[in-house]
Formats: sequence, C-alpha cells, structure tokens
Amino acid sequence: MLKANAVGKISVEAKRAYLAGLIDGDGCIMATIERHREKKFGFRVRVEIKLTLKEKRLLEKLSKEFKVGRVSCNRRNSIKLTHDWIIRDKTDVFNLLEVIKLFSRLKFRQIIIAQKILRNVIKTPRDLLKNAQLADTLSSLNVRSKNRRKNFATMIKIPISSND
Repeated sequence: MLKANAVGKISVEAKRAYLAGLIDGDGCIMATIERHREKKFGFRVRVEIKLTLKEKRLLEKLSKEFKVGRVSCNRRNSIKLTHDWIIRDKTDVFNLLEVIKLFSRLKFRQIIIAQKILRNVIKTPRDLLKNAQLADTLSSLNVRSKNRRKNFATMIKIPISSND
C-alpha cells in the first residue's frame, strides 16, 4: 500500500518504488559502444535507460517529475502505438539508477553493472576494453537483446600494450 502524507501526496519512497517497478517490467538498461571522434580512443560506452509504454502522458509526467530524459513516439510497431522515455545523459542515468536501485527486483544486477560503467574513467585502451566487456555483460542480461546481442568488446581494435 502506498504511504501518503497528511495532504494526500505520495511519499518520495513510494514514487521511487513505482518507477523501479515500471522499469523492471517495461524498461531496459542498455550499454552500447559508439564511435566518437572527440574521445581519446575513438569510442565511448553509452548507458541508456528506456521505458516503453502506451501511456504517453504518464511518461511525460515521469520525465517532468524526475527532470530527465525525453519522450518520443515509437513507430517501430505500427499495430499498437507506444512511446519511449529515454534517458541518455550520463549524470542523469547514474542518478536515476541510484534513485531506483534499492527498489529494483529484476534489474538490480543490471543497475550495478551500468553504474560501474558510468563510474569508470577511461585513461587507457584497457579501461575502454573493460567498459566494453561490461557493456557485453549488461547486454546479455537484457531479455530482448539475447538474440540480437552484439559483442561490443570486439568492435575495439586498439592495440593494447602489456604496459597498459
């Protein structure tokens, strides 16, 4: 049962638990490696949270309430229209994962791996490879990605010396 204060507002804890449940059920936490010219080694590992629902207003309300991400129409499935709430900003993703971490039941391990990726500082090619391997691990935990999973670590073709 949701806790409410004297004026009937839902508590912060209940909102976090509700969001964690939505993401556990209809969301995904992904990490992908992307070519990026401005990065020292030509790649970056990006972590993203996506929540897909039919109810656009609910996603817009969550985006506004948590002050992160954007809501867009998902036209991949023409039979039933859905909408995506996508959070890509590194700080926003980390903070939102922190908000839901203790309430997540299905995606707790994914949250831990995603936060590890976000915390890692890329100083050497080996650091980048380590993050790409974590992205592979995270990808393997996503139910929908199992059949179309990429091996991100093999995308990086940087010679790594034994001194790194």
